[in-house]
Amino acid sequence: MKSISEKIKEKPIIGWLLFLTTLVIVFLLGLLASSVIERRAEAVFAYTPKLNHSSTEPRNEVWGENFPRNYQSYAKTKDSSFTSKYNGNAMIDMLEVDPRLVVLWAGYGFSKDYNQGRGHAYAIDDIRNTLRTGAPIDGNKSPMPNTCWTCKSPDVPRLMKEMGPAEFYKGSWEEKGHEVVNYIGCADCHDAKTMNLKITRPALVEAFERTGKNIKDATHQEMRSLVCAQCHVEYYFNKEKIEGVPYLTFPWDNGMSAESMEKYYDDMGFKDWTHQLSKAPMLKAQHPGYEVYLTGVHAKRGVSCADCHMPYKSEGGQKFTDHHIQSPLNNIANSCQVCHREETASLIADVYERQDRIIENRDKLEELLVHAHIEAKFAWDKGATEEQMKAILMDIRHAQWRWDYAAASHGGSFHSPVEIGRVISTGISTIQEGRLKLARLLANLGYNETIPYPDIETKAKAQAFIGLDIEKLKAEKKKFLEEVVPEWDKIAKDREAKYETSLN
Repeated sequence: MKSISEKIKEKPIIGWLLFLTTLVIVFLLGLLASSVIERRAEAVFAYTPKLNHSSTEPRNEVWGENFPRNYQSYAKTKDSSFTSKYNGNAMIDMLEVDPRLVVLWAGYGFSKDYNQGRGHAYAIDDIRNTLRTGAPIDGNKSPMPNTCWTCKSPDVPRLMKEMGPAEFYKGSWEEKGHEVVNYIGCADCHDAKTMNLKITRPALVEAFERTGKNIKDATHQEMRSLVCAQCHVEYYFNKEKIEGVPYLTFPWDNGMSAESMEKYYDDMGFKDWTHQLSKAPMLKAQHPGYEVYLTGVHAKRGVSCADCHMPYKSEGGQKFTDHHIQSPLNNIANSCQVCHREETASLIADVYERQDRIIENRDKLEELLVHAHIEAKFAWDKGATEEQMKAILMDIRHAQWRWDYAAASHGGSFHSPVEIGRVISTGISTIQEGRLKLARLLANLGYNETIPYPDIETKAKAQAFIGLDIEKLKAEKKKFLEEVVPEWDKIAKDREAKYETSLN
């Protein structure tokens, strides 16, 4: 066999081909090395802080100077154009969609106003605008406490550090209006020096402590759900812990299931309100998303909230967490298809199938509950006694708690359809037992006919049925938004102008 050199002597073109091939390979290797060096330099540049600020800096745009990609993606939570079969991130008047909700919450703030939540960027706007916070103007107080600000803003960790949690919770909602102005953001979840995930709301830490756990033992992957669990949970205002303070508390002492939290509330005789029609001592589920998520298959397999709602993305050679917090259905490729190789249409169809089946039974429970409230009022009007009504009212309380647990746990019908289906089924059986008791009681009271059902086909009709003057409430809110809120913003702007930042 001839050597390479001999072949080149015989055919010089081979030598030229080898030379040119070598040049191309060296050139390509040079490009690769240059790209790697450039990306490394970019990485150092991207994550080298430009601006120094305090550990409680509430302004997201200030953090954005150091972390522009994260901030720019987070700013997309202002986009409210996505809609799915059930909700999305657009504002939807849920009372208009389902007027029966007005009757379920008769006597409670949610009967006045309940909208489908938008992105985090609207946290401050939406709590200011809702009729539930009232129109605190001309010496009037809000019907809600300061505690209601807790999950709305990175101004909250700042204030809690300055005055302590109990002092922050004290008082009515309007008292901190000029202090809480920045929407949910960076300081709610991150340490300013290390950017490590951080728990900034004491209620979560306290709940862990009461159950013998130390939240500092949580892994990084667990923290990618726990920072969400600071707010996306069931909670109540404990007025017994510190006198005069509606202290934010998670009812996890007996466990996180619907029944465990129900027992916790029952044992302490707690109620959120007394129902205007039935007089039942009611519980209002907030949004037990974390508790429901823990019972689902994704949690069991170590998938965190952020894996689906804030998946990783790459940009300019950088891999980072996409802070456009949103439904995975609007980002299938980066969320679901990282693990599931099915087609997009198939994955969406699977989600809708679960939602359809859960909502079908949830609506049935809702319908039964409305009947029960109306029938209970009828029994009172016919002369029923408190002793006769006691067991019936507890059935209504427990059944509606289960309905609300399922309805308020955002995404619950997908996060854990088996558990949500179980909870709804126990609610249906509970309210049917209550209605049987009501039927027997009404028969004893001399009434054995069908109870008249009101016309509540629209939100306006339902609100009129329970006696709400919505136009008056809207006029008062409009005056509040025009006269009070601009003053809040002016005071906040003057205060923030004094915050210290410095170039690195």
